[in-house]
Amino acid sequence: MAEYQMTLMDRQRIARDTMAFWFDTNGASFGFRAGQHADFVFGNEGDNSRTFSLASSPLDKEPIMIAMRMRETAFKSGLKAAALGTKFIVSRPRGSFTLHRDITRPAVFLAGGIGIAPIRSILQQATQERLPHKLYLFYSNREVDDAAFFEEFESLTAQNPNFIFVPTVTGHRTIAWPYEKGHINREMLRRYLLGLKGPVYYIAGPSGMVTAMTDLLNSSGVSEDDVKTEEFGDYKLPQDPAQSDPGTGIHRSDSAL
Repeated sequence: MAEYQMTLMDRQRIARDTMAFWFDTNGASFGFRAGQHADFVFGNEGDNSRTFSLASSPLDKEPIMIAMRMRETAFKSGLKAAALGTKFIVSRPRGSFTLHRDITRPAVFLAGGIGIAPIRSILQQATQERLPHKLYLFYSNREVDDAAFFEEFESLTAQNPNFIFVPTVTGHRTIAWPYEKGHINREMLRRYLLGLKGPVYYIAGPSGMVTAMTDLLNSSGVSEDDVKTEEFGDYKLPQDPAQSDPGTGIHRSDSAL
């Protein structure tokens, strides 16, 4: 399997308990499809490899961005403390959580927490390439402070006339909020979609959320062939995140979340 050496060049807090990290590819051609993920390895001791969704667009070229919920784990603490310039080994990108080609079918993204990372990659590329797909993003967080890339998605609605942004909060502290409240449900989807059958659905978030959304779509008559999922482990938003590998059943217990 091809491997790439990348250099940590920057990091930034992008939401509560959430950080983004940028990596220089050092001139290597790191081609990937929007929505894919890769393994990142640093250090020489213990369990030093994790899998992260690529949050940047393939058209951005450099640097490569990943984003994650921060927890007090050895890997994430080490990553947060790593000096800029630290070298990482990165695997070849992989994964099938990618945008369908049929432009007549809308893409509906159902995201929870940092499950937004691969979806950001897809939406950025679709906007940059001016793809004609109709795009809907339903983005659920406990509070708005937990929503990574929130202002970016608001701006994206002005850049891309085919993009509809529907954020929702499930907590109780938000007072002034012009968007949706509560968990994503059938009634919420019907307020924005012409019909539940027809779109291709992309679900990314904690396992419980992915299961609930999959059950909702199945009970609404949506074919399982029209649903792609990316499970980010068993955790309660936003306190206890983890991740599993989409479509493969491989558990990623301390990954992009």
